[in-house]
Amino acid sequence: MTLTERSARVAAAAKLHRHTGRRRAARFLAEGPNLVEAALRRGLVSEVFATESAADKFGALLDGAEVHLVTEKAAKVLSDTVTPVGLVAVCAMPDTRLDDVLATGPTFVAMPVEISEPGNAGTLIRVADAMGADAVVLAGDSVDPYNGKCLRASAGSIFSLPVVTHGDAVDAVRQVRDAGLQVLATVLDGRVSLDDVDLSPPAAWLFGPEAHGLAPEVVTLATSTVRIPMSGSAESLNVAAAAAICLYQTARARRSR
Repeated sequence: MTLTERSARVAAAAKLHRHTGRRRAARFLAEGPNLVEAALRRGLVSEVFATESAADKFGALLDGAEVHLVTEKAAKVLSDTVTPVGLVAVCAMPDTRLDDVLATGPTFVAMPVEISEPGNAGTLIRVADAMGADAVVLAGDSVDPYNGKCLRASAGSIFSLPVVTHGDAVDAVRQVRDAGLQVLATVLDGRVSLDDVDLSPPAAWLFGPEAHGLAPEVVTLATSTVRIPMSGSAESLNVAAAAAICLYQTARARRSR
């Protein structure tokens, strides 16, 4: 490959830092050995850019991948971290939709609604993976899960379970409910305490943003509204913390069946 061709590939990959670029190309960037290795295991990697030192250091995990050696300067262009490690992969975006998820007969789904903070979204995906959820559905005007910060916060879990987006939150909830899952909406004044909710039937959890919670039109579609009992002085929890508590409780109930 000539220097001009390599530069053109780097420039094309750098456009994937932007949401519009990712959407148009159906590609995203995975940076660092953990994410690159996870993407390689899923067979999503189309090409890898690595500095000489990174290629030497991570050569074992890159076996069989198409690797382009780049300069430190080019690696910085491809990175969105403060201290780049010099390893970035261009990955194909999984073509999975809500219909595909529901067709598998899921029994345990996490549904963050209108979540805009990528760190929270990525952490929630990681928790859902750890607790054995079948899928994560980002409903409404939520963050792009292939945003670099979200990918890093997921710690590779985004490659371990289906993560889909559905722009119409009301439609997403209706579809999930019609698929036979009870829909549990987390709200501060929920009718049922998390301690008392029946988690034996298949369930989808709705989590809203801390600032304003779930929209009323979404809450009205829920099977039950659930509150997390809190004995301390904190008024609320952020979405990732609330999700961790509820999803753990669900996983615990499933283990005890």
